[in-house]
Amino acid sequence: MSTLFRTKSVEQSIKDTEVPEQSLKKSLSALDLTVFGVGVIIGTGIFVLTGKVAKETAGPATALAFVVAGVVCALAALCYAEFASTVPVAGSAYTFSYASLGELVAWIIGWDLVLEFALGTAVVAVGWSGYVRSLLDNIGWSMPDALSGPDAAQGFGFDILAFALVLVLTVVLVLGMKLSARVTTVVVAVKLAVVGIVIVAGLFFVKAANYKPFVPPAEPQPSGAGWDAPLVQLLFGYAPTNFGLMGIFTAASIVFFAFIGFDVVATAAEETRIPQRDMPRGILASLLICTLLYVAVSIVVTGMQHYTELSVSAPLADAFKAVGHPFYAGVISFGAAVGLTTVCLILLLGQTRVFFAMSRDGLLPRFFSKTHPRFGTPYRPTILLGVVIAIVAGVTSINELATLVNIGTLFAFVVVALGVIVLRRIRPDLHRAFRTPWVPLLPIVSVAASVWLMLNLPAETWLRFGVWMVIGVVIYLAYGRRNSGLAQAERR
Repeated sequence: MSTLFRTKSVEQSIKDTEVPEQSLKKSLSALDLTVFGVGVIIGTGIFVLTGKVAKETAGPATALAFVVAGVVCALAALCYAEFASTVPVAGSAYTFSYASLGELVAWIIGWDLVLEFALGTAVVAVGWSGYVRSLLDNIGWSMPDALSGPDAAQGFGFDILAFALVLVLTVVLVLGMKLSARVTTVVVAVKLAVVGIVIVAGLFFVKAANYKPFVPPAEPQPSGAGWDAPLVQLLFGYAPTNFGLMGIFTAASIVFFAFIGFDVVATAAEETRIPQRDMPRGILASLLICTLLYVAVSIVVTGMQHYTELSVSAPLADAFKAVGHPFYAGVISFGAAVGLTTVCLILLLGQTRVFFAMSRDGLLPRFFSKTHPRFGTPYRPTILLGVVIAIVAGVTSINELATLVNIGTLFAFVVVALGVIVLRRIRPDLHRAFRTPWVPLLPIVSVAASVWLMLNLPAETWLRFGVWMVIGVVIYLAYGRRNSGLAQAERR
């Protein structure tokens, strides 16, 4: 049992990054990290979830729901910032767990992140394909149903656009992080310009009457049936409400999806020039920028239309149509399509770095731990995962599996927060360029907030997540436990 919880020292983790054929090229600045963070966080959430939550759960108080979700993420971000500046090694929560909670926990969180990033990349690629097909339809070009994915085809359908997007982004990642950063910077600039247009143009159509009531009276939420119900309802008989004060917290568990991705920034710690300084800046700055933009957009859209009249599928675009300006609807669709490109790129980046770190530690075959002699990127896992995810994106439709991304992210938040407490206790001597304030209180609050949001997810999501974790534990016991670097060192 003791071997399951053996830890890899921070010093050894950093030493492993100095092996020439296994080292990643350091080329990123705080600005690059902030751009990555904004690029991956701002996606469909800002263009879609605002209307759904405002109409069904929180009304104009959706802005407060974004604040609550942002605070939950900020608590986790402070913990991530301490770890990323103390252990500047690829792998994010996986690496942090290995240094504090032990090998089995590290494997579990790494396996969790593999699911989160892979599924997230595929789902986002399919969403991107849908926006692009919509734009093509607007100019009179239509994709054949057989090449538009399983949702459009009567029989078997292959989403050629989603497949091609993942392959192109795979090539970009293989060619180097600096190129990835430049591509992301350009795309994020376009995306922020579109969001800015929505906010500025929408302000001219805001009516104060649409904000009344700002917090609508509470209504019982329709009860879920069986595994469709939130886990908190099955366990404790608590029925979440729509609207009212508790409706804001219910809404926060939904809009949390719009914040997913800031933790991906931590996977690039090893490729940052001055990680002790730049990682905390990049993580916290990107989260702050996105929270402010989300709040501004939700205030504008609920001011343009009364929350009871908002569209669920395309609230921003339809709000402009309602006030007689359909031109902006096309601009918003273009911004969404462009924005999803960076979301897909950075999720794929996070996936490959976690896989690379696990391979370098021996928990996965070491064949994947070699970096490209010219580009300094983990090209082998990047190519493998890129091809696999491209195929999955080509044959997958967007469905309930997207909620697995939520639960996977929140689980990572819990582990990182606990890891901060443990590492403070077992290694108080470590130099910490950034220190999470109010330890252990703040990490404990972070754990409680993340667990609460997890409990509001459907029970069937927990079941699927549990099955994936069981598969991961079996693989670890069969391969990783005996082949890890720590196991080999003990045998020597």
